[in-house]
This record gives sequence, C-alpha cells and structure tokens, in this order.
Amino acid sequence: MRTTLQAVVWLCLGLSVEALSLNGRRIDSGRGEGTEAATRGEKLLRRVRRGWMWNQFFLQEEYTGSDYQYIGKLQSDQDHGNGLVKYVLSGEGAGTVFVIDENNGDLHATRRLDREEKSFYILKATVVNKRTGIKLEPETEFTVKLHDINDNEPQFDKEVYTGSVPERSDIGTSVIQVTATDADDSMYGSSAKLVYSISQGHPYFSVDPNTGVIRTALGPGDMDREQREHYQVVIEAKDMAGQRGGLTGSTVVNISLTDVNDNPPRFTQSIYQFRVPESSKSGTPVGRIKATDKDIGKNAEMYFTIVSGDGMDVFDISTDKDTQEGVITVSKPLDFEKKPSYTVEIQVQNTQLDPRFMSAGSKDMATVRIGVDDVDEPPLFDKASYLMEVKEDAAVGVAVGSVSAMDPDGARSMVKYSIDRRTDMDRLFNVYPGNGSVFLLRSLDREDSAWHNISVIATEFNNPRQSSHVPIYIRLLDINDNAPTFATVYEPFVCERTKAGQRIQTVSAVDADEPSSGHKFFFSLAPEGTQRSNFTVRDNGDNTAGILTRRASYSRLHQSVYLVPVVITDGDYPMQSSTGTLTVRVCTCDREGNMEVCNAEALSSSPGLSTGALIAILLCAIILLMIVVLFTALKRQRKQEPLIISKEDVRDNVVSYNDEGGGEEDTQAFDIGALRHPDTAAALEESAKQRRDIIPSDTLLYPPHRRPAPVASSLMMPPVSMATRDNGDVREFINQRVMENDCNPTAPPYDSLATYAYEGAGSVAESLSSLGTVSSEAEQDYHYLSEWGPRFRKLADLYGAEDSDFS
Repeated sequence: MRTTLQAVVWLCLGLSVEALSLNGRRIDSGRGEGTEAATRGEKLLRRVRRGWMWNQFFLQEEYTGSDYQYIGKLQSDQDHGNGLVKYVLSGEGAGTVFVIDENNGDLHATRRLDREEKSFYILKATVVNKRTGIKLEPETEFTVKLHDINDNEPQFDKEVYTGSVPERSDIGTSVIQVTATDADDSMYGSSAKLVYSISQGHPYFSVDPNTGVIRTALGPGDMDREQREHYQVVIEAKDMAGQRGGLTGSTVVNISLTDVNDNPPRFTQSIYQFRVPESSKSGTPVGRIKATDKDIGKNAEMYFTIVSGDGMDVFDISTDKDTQEGVITVSKPLDFEKKPSYTVEIQVQNTQLDPRFMSAGSKDMATVRIGVDDVDEPPLFDKASYLMEVKEDAAVGVAVGSVSAMDPDGARSMVKYSIDRRTDMDRLFNVYPGNGSVFLLRSLDREDSAWHNISVIATEFNNPRQSSHVPIYIRLLDINDNAPTFATVYEPFVCERTKAGQRIQTVSAVDADEPSSGHKFFFSLAPEGTQRSNFTVRDNGDNTAGILTRRASYSRLHQSVYLVPVVITDGDYPMQSSTGTLTVRVCTCDREGNMEVCNAEALSSSPGLSTGALIAILLCAIILLMIVVLFTALKRQRKQEPLIISKEDVRDNVVSYNDEGGGEEDTQAFDIGALRHPDTAAALEESAKQRRDIIPSDTLLYPPHRRPAPVASSLMMPPVSMATRDNGDVREFINQRVMENDCNPTAPPYDSLATYAYEGAGSVAESLSSLGTVSSEAEQDYHYLSEWGPRFRKLADLYGAEDSDFS
C-alpha cells in the first residue's frame, strides 16, 4: 500500500512539473504581448503568476521505517538550479516533525505520526536568496494530511453494563442498548464501521448487529425469575464491517429478571389450632398463621380475611407488615360458659394482583380452630353504667337506685357491693352490700352540685381479689327551695323636680332554682310600704318591674333617702318569695334629668373610697409613723457609748497570764511611776456618777484619804497577805483603781476582770495575782459581796456558802 501511495505522489509531482512548464510558457507569452502593448503606449493590467505548484500532501500514519518518511518535493519557479535559492519551512511541527532540504525542497517526516492524535498539519513555505536573505516569493500555506489505517479497536462506553427485564416477557423484549466507538476515520474505508455480536448469553438473549440493542430470545415460559434470576452476557463489537482482519472489542452485560406477581401465596399448613383465655380483652392476640409466596417485594405482600365460621364476629385477623403473617385477635368478649370453642375459615391472597396471572388458584384457604379456656372471672354488672335520679330534698337514707352484678363462672359465687370512696370523698352515698341498693348518707343540694359521679365495686365472697367497678351517674332533681332575689345591686335616684308616674328604675330578679317551664317572677310593693308610699311598683309581665314616683316633687333637705321594699315571688311550687329594699336617693338634676348634686349621704355611698378603704389607709399611715419613730429611737441609742469598750472583756476575750514583765525598766508596758509615786495619781471627781449595778456606798464616794479605814477594808478589800497589807502605796493605788471602776458610769453591769498587779525584780510591791489566793490556806471572807447590791447576791451565795454545803 505504501508503494502505491508513493506512486500517486510521484504522479502528482510530474503533473505539477508539466503544468509549471506550460505556465512558464504562458507567462512568457504574456510578457511578450505586454511589451508589445507597452510599445504601442497602451496601458494594460498584468497578472502575477504563482510560483508554487502544490496545495496539499498526503502521508500514511504509523510509519515504521528507520529512515525519514518522504512526503514530497517543493519547487519554486525562482529556483533555476544555480544554488542561489534557499527553501524555508514554518508552521505546525516545522523543524521537529517536518524538515525540508533547503537546497532542493524535499519534505520529510522525522517520526511516526498518529492520525487519531492529529489528522493534519498546516505548514508554510517560502524561498529566499542565500546571499541577501531576501524573500524571492511570498509565503505560501499548504496542508499535510494523514491517511488512516485500521490501528484502533472498538471501545465500549462502559466496561460492565447492568440491565433488567421483567420475567415472563415476550420474545424480542428490549433489555438494554450497548454502544461502542472506533477512533479510526469513519470517512475513509471500513476501519470504523462496527458490527455487534453476542459471544455469551445464548440462547436467552440476542443483540442487534447494527444498533447494539439486546433483546430476549426465549418465551415467557423459559424466563422465570424463580428458576434463574441473573444472567451474564458478553457482547463483541468488530470493525471492518465484521470482515476478517478487523479488530474486536467486548463488554459484559449483567441482566437480572425483575419479579412479577406470577405466584400466589400458600399456607404452610391447612389446619391451625389455638387456645385463648376467656378473660382476654379486645385486641388480645390469639395466634399467628403463616403463608409463603415465591415472589418478592410488593408482589409477596398479602392480606388475610376471615370468610366463614362461627367466630367471624368474635375474632379478627390482620397482617403483620414486617413478617407478612396473619395475626388473629379477639374482637368481642369471650365466655367459656356460653361457647367453649370456635372454628373459622381464613383466606389469603396478594395485595398486588397481576391480571395476566390471575386464576382460580390465586387464593388459598386454611381452617383455624380456637378453644376458650375457663378462668375465674370477676363479677359482671348487668349494665356498663347506671343513671339515677333523686330529688335534692330527699331525706337521709332514701334509696337512689340499685345495681346488680353476678359471677359469670359456673360456681355462681355470691357478690357483695361497696362504694369506691375515692369517687365519693364527702361520703354522700352508700350501698347495701347484699342487694346493691344505693342510698343517701347526707342531704344534698342541687344548687351546690347538680351531678354526682360515683363508682360501685362488686366483689366475690369466695375470692375477694375478683372485683369489678361500674360508674353511676346521679342527677339531682330540682325543687323550688330558693327564693328569687334582685339580679344586681340597684342605686336608683329621683330628681327633686319630677312628675308623678315617672319611672326611675327597672329591676329584674334571679333564682338559683331551674324550673322545667322556665322562670316566672312577680313584683309588688311590700305591705309595710303601701301606706303613704312615695313610690309604687309596676310589674311589666316579663320578669321585670318598674319603680315609679307617686309625687311630682321631692326635697332632699326634707328627706334625702327613701326605702322602697319590693316583694319578689316566683311562679313555681311551692311558691317562694323574698323582699328586697331599694334605697332611692333624692338628687338635684338638670333639665334632661341628669343627676347633678346629691345629699352627703348619697355622695358617701356613691362610687369612690368606701369607709373600709379610708380606715385601711389611716391604719397604714399610723403604722408608717410608728416605724419612723422606732427607727429614730434606735438610731439615737446607737450613738451612745457602749457599756464595754475594754478589750479585756472576759465574756468575749481570753486574757493570757503567762507573760513575764520586763521589770522596772519596762516603761512601755506600764507606767511604774504610778506605783513609786501613788500620791501623784489623779483623784476621782467627787461628783462622778456611781455604778448602776451596786448599792450606793458612802465609802466608795470619798477619796482614799477621807474614807475611814475600817469601812474601806470591810467593803472593798478581801483579806490579803501580810506583805501586801504593809505596803500602803500599792494598797492606795489599788483602791484608787477600784474606786475609779466602781464610779465609772460606762462600766458593764456584770463582773469584769481588771488586772492591777505589778511584778518585777526588786519591786516593792508583791504579787497581786489571784493565783496566790488559791494556794493560801487562810479562810476567805466573801460576806462583803452581799453588800454590793442585788446583782452580786448570787455570787455572794456561792462564795459565802460553807464547804459542808457542797459535800
């Protein structure tokens, strides 16, 4: 084939050379005529002849030779063979894919080309003078086209196709279409012309050789999903129109048969037997029956029905959507004593029926036998509920009605009755245990509650755990036991200037009773108000009445308020009546009859602040004033100095006695000068106030130099050691401090501890610690404590008692 193509190329080149020579001669002839015309002086148009004799070249793809592939020869009429012309190539692939001999114009391809990658190349060529580099011809464009060869096999769109077709389809039913493509040139030869065939899948399927459509090849009886569901088909596509030597591609098609409802459901057994207790409630499941269907999905869905039998009204059947089983349930109460067993016929069929496969055998039947088990049942009332009526004035003990229950079992056990007190918290009713008669325990009032709902319990004597309840609805019948009253509080007034027979108020009445024929009220003036009455009552006949004046003028200065007693009577039996009093105020009115001014009593009763509200406001003001006064008193009391300002308060502070003094040189802790020179200490003022917790004593009011020694020692100083008694300076200092604390008005009203002792090296004062008195064996005299006042009486009793008193 390559040799043939080269011969064609050489033939084209030969024709080009002949044309070149012809054109050259024709151009040369044209030039002579042009010269002659120019000589004649005529102006003629000149045609420039083309220098290139080619337009396109053809090249075979997939060249496998070792040398460059020769494409053709380029030649210009400017090339005279003297070697002064140079051929120059540019464009797609110039210099890489395509090269040209610059001396003779031979064009070659440097490598193997693939048409499927690029089918043609556009190049440009020109000739230049080798010496000057000037173009001798304008640049001309040409095309190199690649001839296709069958080097690509067909390719399918998918490696694996998936299709489906309903089972039992007719022959030739379309399943799926496969498509293959060939990269070769479809316009050149048969390299891209494909033919489809089936290599695997016979005899079930076939394929159209031109379109690739896969169809069923067998009839409905052979394509049954229940026998075989999945098929694998291999389809081939061959180019060259299927001729020998063509390339082939293949793909796999997985075909599934979809289900149709061609199989009816079938019971797994023909007879089912179940047992159920007679105490089962409505909706209690009795048992399950199962049917199978070879189909799947919706085609296998089924429903069950009871078509015949003596238990059609007693039992019901439904389908479990998850398991497709028939569930038999109780629909009515069972009674072993009445009927111990039932038999029903149950039918099953599909919910989705296919008319093509409907036949007499599309349904299946099964027999179900159900036995009832006897159980000990609670008493059964003859009614599901009771409605009783009683008059509201019925006496205590009157029977309201009766209930009846019996044991449904064969033993017929005795039944006793009782009230469920959770439904009768006020204990208004009771029931006789033996006969079920309901009677009153307390009187009733319809106006308080028109209905009473209670529950009665029936219990077996032999088995108290067996009991049942029944609701009783008791309606109270109304009797006329309530007198009518005014519908609201009326505040009528009359103008001073009016006319006789003027209506000043319209009144109506209400009654708590509810007569069956409706209310009928009658209004009249009370007998005590008929004598010299200033007003009259006119019954309107529609359960209302008008209050009319009997005078033409009234004076609020003479009488500001009138009381009008009105008798209201109902029309029921026994007749009930009541007297309501209207308070009519006398007011000054304008010309239109609008009230302007009323008397003081009328104004006080007019809408506004009532007397109770005024009293409440006054009490609130008094309480607020008391709070302010109390707050002020507390604030003043807080400004006074506290009774205890010492940090040595023995109630709240702990005083440490284990400190060692620094001696006489320690002037920071205590001023020792007070002990060395006690005379310089400040004396107490004679006008100082005494303590409030001791009896006034003349001894304590005098300074030490004026106080008699015996009295001071007997009152103030308990017995001390001889060393302390001889030291007069220290004794005087201690007495001054005691006097100072006793006369201090801010001292606390209870015993407090004050330390006056001083202890140091070389001190003239001996220890005054209370610990020294503990170790002393001398008798202590505490009788002086009884003279300190009533606050120290308890302390005097404790310390003044003899030791024998505590033994």
